[in-house]
Amino acid sequence: MSDCVPAPVVRASCLARRHDELAPGSRAIPEETPIAFTYGGSTHAVMMATPADLEDFAAGFALTEGLIEAGAGPIEVEIVASDFGVELRSWLPDLVQSQYSARKRSMAGPTGCGLCGIESLEQATREPPKVASAFRILAGDLIAAMDRLPAAQSLNRETRAVHGAAFWSPATNGLILREDVGRHNALDKLAGALVRQRVSGQNGVVLMTSRVSVELVQKTARIGAPIIAAISAPTALAVRTAEACGMTLVAVMRGRDFEVFTHPERIVEQAPAHVVA
Repeated sequence: MSDCVPAPVVRASCLARRHDELAPGSRAIPEETPIAFTYGGSTHAVMMATPADLEDFAAGFALTEGLIEAGAGPIEVEIVASDFGVELRSWLPDLVQSQYSARKRSMAGPTGCGLCGIESLEQATREPPKVASAFRILAGDLIAAMDRLPAAQSLNRETRAVHGAAFWSPATNGLILREDVGRHNALDKLAGALVRQRVSGQNGVVLMTSRVSVELVQKTARIGAPIIAAISAPTALAVRTAEACGMTLVAVMRGRDFEVFTHPERIVEQAPAHVVA
C-alpha cells in the first residue's frame, strides 16, 4: 500500500463554544477522499469514502455490484494513491472479467451514494437475489448484538461522524465491523471483509447504525444474510424489496425495543424447549 494514502482521521482546529464563551479548540474528524474502482484496467466507479479497509472495500464493492459471487474468495487488489485520491486496481477471474468488459460502465458518486451513475430506472429497483435461509435468532441475542456496536466502532468513538456496518453470527458470537462516512460504503467494506475471510452470510445478521434504504437491502441480499437490523427506520421501498426477496427487516432498534417489518418468523422470543422422551 502506498504511503500516500490519507489517514482515516485528522485533527481539525475550531472555535469551540463552551459555557457561553468561544475558545480555540480542535476535533478529530473523518477523512473523505475520492476512491476509484478499476477492474481489468477499466474504471467502474468513483466514490467519496473514508480511506480505511480499502482491500475490503474493493472486494465488497465487486460483490454488491454483482461482479463476483459471495463464495468467490479474495480478489487481487493494488492500492495506488495520488494527490487526486486513491485508486483500487482489481483483477477479476478471466470469465468474469470478459463478461464485465462487455457491460462496463462508469459512475461518479457523492459520499455513500449507491445509485449514482446507473443507466436506467430499472437498475435503480433491480431485484436482489432471493434469501431462502431458515435461520432463526432469539430477540435477546439480536438486542445484545446491536448493543455491542458502539464499543466496536473505534472511528466513530473518535469522530462521532461515521456509520457502522457489522455482521454477527450466533455460531461464533463474533462481530465483524467496518466503518465509513457513507453507510453504503460501510456495508460494502463489510461485504468485502466477509468475502476475504470466507465467512458465509447465510447464518447471521447484518447490523446498521443508520436508516435502511433499498440499496442496503440489495447489498445485504448479495451478501446472503437473511436478516438486516438497524437503529433507524426503513424506507417504504426497502420494506417492499425485503419482503419480495425473503429478507427479515428489523428497524428502529432502541434499547430492548424494535420493529419487524418483513418475515418476522426469523425472530423468536425464546428457544424451543427440549423434548424429553
